[in-house]
Amino acid sequence: MNIESKPSSNWHSPAVLTLIIIVLLLPSPSASAQTYDPWRETNQRVFAFNDYFDQLLVRPLASTYTFFMPRIVRQGIGNFFSNVRDVNVAVNDLLQFKFEDALQDSGRVLVNSTIGIGGVIDVASGWGLEKHEEDFGQTLGAWGVGSGPYLVLPVFGASNLRDSFGLILDTVFNPLQYIDATSAKFTLFVVEEIDSRAALLALDELISGDKYLFIREAYVQNREYLVNDGEIEDEFGSF
Repeated sequence: MNIESKPSSNWHSPAVLTLIIIVLLLPSPSASAQTYDPWRETNQRVFAFNDYFDQLLVRPLASTYTFFMPRIVRQGIGNFFSNVRDVNVAVNDLLQFKFEDALQDSGRVLVNSTIGIGGVIDVASGWGLEKHEEDFGQTLGAWGVGSGPYLVLPVFGASNLRDSFGLILDTVFNPLQYIDATSAKFTLFVVEEIDSRAALLALDELISGDKYLFIREAYVQNREYLVNDGEIEDEFGSF
């Protein structure tokens, strides 16, 4: 179960902190009828499968990983995968004509991949190179493509039709996809998934009411926040 599509592994990243705030401020699931969810019956079946798989295997592995792996090692692992994702971030900065952000994110990749020993150490942040959160789903949204129906993907979890296409492009541009050794690629995928799930363990306690609705609304609101760069329209207007 993923509360957002491919969240950053770094617990202190803007995306994860944003999600925490959104979950804390989230209205009750009974107020969730606005979300376009025409495939709800199928989505709920996939959600139940993902949740079962998460409870049976992924969450226990993430908990074990958190318990036995020293914090500094987990931070290094999270930094490594965050640095890999920054390649995609820089590409999407350019596609959204955010040239200053693209320079910063490209600089992050260059600095962290070299001085930061392959991204294990986040040197760039200490140098004032700000990290941003962009993906191809956000780029499509910035180009005016609507989110489309809500969609729960096997393994990947909460998404929508637009972000599902974006996920394909994110995968294509992920440097780890071009590692020749299949075993190494699979190992990195598993470690990234466990590290990402470990970063979200604390959020499990915040889920209340109907779990499907809660996660759906958290995802929808978080994606709206990211696509609009934090500028969310006030539905109630000014009084």
